[in-house]
Amino acid sequence: MDSTNNTLKRWRMVLGGDEADGTGCSLSGEDLKKDIALSALYEYEQRGAFEYRVDAKGNVVSRKGGRGSSSPSIARWLGDIQEYFPNSVVEILQKDAMSYPEIHDKMMLEPEILERAEPSVNLVANLMELGKLIPSKTKDTAKRVIQKVVDELMDKLENDMRESLRGALSKSVTNNRPRFSEINWGKTILKNLQHYQAEYKTIIPERLYGYGRKNRKVLKDVILCIDQSGSMGSSVVYSAIFGSVMASLPSVSTKMVLFDTEVQDLSEDLVEPVDLLFGVQLGGGTDINKALGYCQNLVTKPNDTIMVLITDLYEGGSRAGMLRKMKALKSSGVELITLLALDDDGTPYYDKYIAKDVASMDIPVFACTPDNFADLMATAIQKGDIHQWAGENGNGLVRV
Repeated sequence: MDSTNNTLKRWRMVLGGDEADGTGCSLSGEDLKKDIALSALYEYEQRGAFEYRVDAKGNVVSRKGGRGSSSPSIARWLGDIQEYFPNSVVEILQKDAMSYPEIHDKMMLEPEILERAEPSVNLVANLMELGKLIPSKTKDTAKRVIQKVVDELMDKLENDMRESLRGALSKSVTNNRPRFSEINWGKTILKNLQHYQAEYKTIIPERLYGYGRKNRKVLKDVILCIDQSGSMGSSVVYSAIFGSVMASLPSVSTKMVLFDTEVQDLSEDLVEPVDLLFGVQLGGGTDINKALGYCQNLVTKPNDTIMVLITDLYEGGSRAGMLRKMKALKSSGVELITLLALDDDGTPYYDKYIAKDVASMDIPVFACTPDNFADLMATAIQKGDIHQWAGENGNGLVRV
């Protein structure tokens, strides 16, 4: 009976409690508070501003709203959803609330409201979209929100990223006098097949091949070329985090280039990802061709360069020029990877026609979640098969 009641309560919240919802279920206590908070958002079109009040016993005092000032109600609503729902749900509710321009502006431009919001990658993306429009009174609060999100992502992703890349860099260097634990058995066997001894049914290696030890030299150049059009907000946030981690490794030279119709080289800002993100202006057009032209000039060691182009491929510049530059980079020896998205959803929205043209040049085109990015870069550093990796770990690998 309890499970039936719980199911009815959930359906009652989904359907909104109108006479035609068919559940015959009434709510009370915390369930009622949850329902009020959901109704304030999802019935906003009908009700207007977030004008609802609940007394200490959880009884609804008022649910009607006009089109007056909604600031106090939005602040109260943010507090309510954080009390009643887990963070994952709070982020979804905040994201949905942002679809209403008047709520979006209140949450983004008024510091006392922004202070109440749950910090998230989506919230940072919204702040980046506003960019220079953020008033001076809100900038300090906005920067604290970005700092909190960056700190949380660093705690979550930094260690795995460092360990994966250090291991990959070590294995990418040949050690001709390896200890037993350092022997690269696959390469050693392959290189010594001609020394197979039929009598003993074994290979007696003439030379051992091992993984490299620590090396202070720059072994790989990494170029992150990132589309900063409005739809790529989450990808920019995660790219800044990963770029910052890679920039801290002495064996990797990391460049970060952002573009819309213009190109910004933010490589020097990677040491301070918060300042980098706070200075990004999302939105505008897209000129991938121009960005690739700039990145071509950054390549000094093609065979030791990994370029990750993060874009939805909706080119506003020269499509033919963009494809020619991608082909030239690939032919020169650069490991070119096209990520359609680097975000938690991992479900890309992109130009399918251009994606097929890119894939036809044997350039991998797919989306990637942040949890898998470190392993992707480790595979690229070791010159592994990116197509195979993407088929097993990526999302939406584009095939010809």
